[in-house]
Amino acid sequence: MVTRHDLFCSFSASANTTIVRSFTTTSHHNNHLQNHKFLDSNTFLESWQPSKDPKEAEAKLAMLRRDYGKETLRVANKERKKLKAKTAQIRAQERKIAQQEFRETLLKERAEKPENWRMKVKKHGEVMVEKKELLHRQSSMWIDEANLKAQILESIVSFH
Repeated sequence: MVTRHDLFCSFSASANTTIVRSFTTTSHHNNHLQNHKFLDSNTFLESWQPSKDPKEAEAKLAMLRRDYGKETLRVANKERKKLKAKTAQIRAQERKIAQQEFRETLLKERAEKPENWRMKVKKHGEVMVEKKELLHRQSSMWIDEANLKAQILESIVSFH
């Protein structure tokens, strides 16, 4: 039985004597051809040995097909599980990053909260001081006798 590796070695041995390197070929390409590693031979390839009995041959072929089908399913499942594990790992990393960003945002807001509260208290204090000053200015104003009744009525209405 001749393998792919044997065929390549015999081809490359005969080709080495006749290869003339042109200006367009690269040494990398030639090096790759010489150092190429071939895959191990597959057990399913060239495993069919025809038998003289057609029923036995058909049964053998059915078994080979079934085994090959099982093997392809196993490989596909293995690849799917690898892919699924990789996506789960990526999602976990993304979730971890999102949680970290959320924590940082919370810490930032907690740091800003007392400052914001102080600003509100200060603003409230300023408003109260302005109201007091306005009240003092209004109370020190002289009211004409003619406007006294209207001013008293307005104060009573605004008080309630």
